[in-house]
Amino acid sequence: MFSTKTLLFITILFLLGTFTFAAVDTFVYGGCSQTKYFPGSPYESNVNSLLTSFVSSASLYTYNNFTVNGISGGDGSVYGLYQCRGDLSLGSGDCARCVARAVSRLGSLCAGATGGALQLEGCFVKYDNSTFLGVEDKTVVVRRCGSPVGYNSDELTRRDSVVGYLSASGGGSYRVGVSGELQGVAQCTGDLSASECQDCLMEAIGRLKSDCGNAAWGDVYLAKCYARYTGRGGHSRGNGYGGNRDNNDDEIQKTLAIIVGLIAGVTLLVVLLSFMSKSCERVKGGK
Repeated sequence: MFSTKTLLFITILFLLGTFTFAAVDTFVYGGCSQTKYFPGSPYESNVNSLLTSFVSSASLYTYNNFTVNGISGGDGSVYGLYQCRGDLSLGSGDCARCVARAVSRLGSLCAGATGGALQLEGCFVKYDNSTFLGVEDKTVVVRRCGSPVGYNSDELTRRDSVVGYLSASGGGSYRVGVSGELQGVAQCTGDLSASECQDCLMEAIGRLKSDCGNAAWGDVYLAKCYARYTGRGGHSRGNGYGGNRDNNDDEIQKTLAIIVGLIAGVTLLVVLLSFMSKSCERVKGGK
């Protein structure tokens, strides 16, 4: 039987993994088309096939896109892509888990819809009945800014430095910048060309600078790319302005409730096993 110390060590490792993945799994935004498909239709079957392909592929690739053709390659066709954040490795399994959770949430959020998209902290999934693959789209989906920190020249200099790293052409589709306590990240979807990616990111970064001004943190998500900056300690979207905070607060509360429940359950198990171990030792000692 495991000793109490061993059990506590296993518990700590388990909880560390839970907290780490909670950040990857945090809800950012989701949306669905207004049009619906008929239950049991070929299109429904094609959507299910597409989403299943996302989950299967995510254990092998951090980005992929699929087309499931309908009758005669037209009616009933569905197009989609998924993408994991650039720092998530395949070996850790975080990409695959994130995509699986995103697909599950998208299936619930957009049940019966002909199109839908969902962004978690660690991954993005989207499908539609009209092709969007390889098409640049700079529509603003989400814009959130933190509380103003005042016109601190050092802070603004660091922010401009971080944004400068993200703006550099030739930086690839996933970019990270750090200056002091500030860090930034930007990413395009993998279906864009290098020039389209740069164009999309410059739009997102431009809005980040103009809209969030001297805010402590900022997020700008366009349809095909995003740019963000924050302090090393992260940020709370619930304290910002310019976005839909209700959905995010609900998701954060759900995540915290799950984590608290896990802590309580594992702690109770450790105490119970420790008590049983001591009881067994007393019985052996009394013989």
